[in-house]
Amino acid sequence: MNENNFHIHIEAGESPMSMNLREVWHYRDLIALFTRRTFKLMYKQTILGPLWIVLSPFMTSIIYTVIFGNMAGLSTDGVPKFLFYLCSHSVWAFFADCLRQNSTTFLTNAHVFSKVYFPRLAIPFSTALTACIQLLIHLVMVFALILWSVFKGELSPNWKLLPLLLPVILMAGMMGLGLGILISSVTTKYRDLTFLVGFGLNLWMYLSPVVYPVSQLSGGLLYRLLMLNPMTAPMELARLALLGVGSVTTVSVLSTLIFTAAAFTLGVLTFNKVERTFIDTV
Repeated sequence: MNENNFHIHIEAGESPMSMNLREVWHYRDLIALFTRRTFKLMYKQTILGPLWIVLSPFMTSIIYTVIFGNMAGLSTDGVPKFLFYLCSHSVWAFFADCLRQNSTTFLTNAHVFSKVYFPRLAIPFSTALTACIQLLIHLVMVFALILWSVFKGELSPNWKLLPLLLPVILMAGMMGLGLGILISSVTTKYRDLTFLVGFGLNLWMYLSPVVYPVSQLSGGLLYRLLMLNPMTAPMELARLALLGVGSVTTVSVLSTLIFTAAAFTLGVLTFNKVERTFIDTV
């Protein structure tokens, strides 16, 4: 009997530039377990538990409505203010969670990576799936308010555009995942970069059409720069699909697609390269 039948030899891949997504798919059951673990730990030892998934966007949307809708008087393209901000916040929070939670993958999971072998990308993908679960719950709230607004005659969504929501989720998720694991790879040596993630996301949010629509800008340099913002297309497409309002241009969509593909590819390749030696620097 051949002894090789009882041994599995694990070694680094032939090329650090290989994305090795096939192996990640092979460990999909492990990804599901990590997703369940992440979701449970997120609300462990909290008073309200998973109820925060509903309360957080609800309270944030109220604040946005008061500050940006009432006090600042920003336009919401004729959509009820609370519904506009709830829809916008749900999409942005999904992107931000994918980025923020994956930006510390190596630092927070070093104890696991050093003890057992599995595709390291399994953890970032599981984190993104956790953010997807939260987004789905948020969208249920959005749909409930949409139906109520339609019943009251305050909104006339174009239901034919609803399928646009799927590419929006894919673009925002892949962009956040790619940027998150790229930052995680860099912070294995430069940990102070983790402190800039929160500040950078807050700044990026106000530079994106989250609390205001693109129609707020009639043209000029600011409008052209906004079209190059990779989060402009996902935000406007989401509102177009759900609320029937939104300004989407070819430039903004192409900017998002190019940036997302570059961020995801560079992030995965850098992640695979760093995982070989990160345990010596963390």
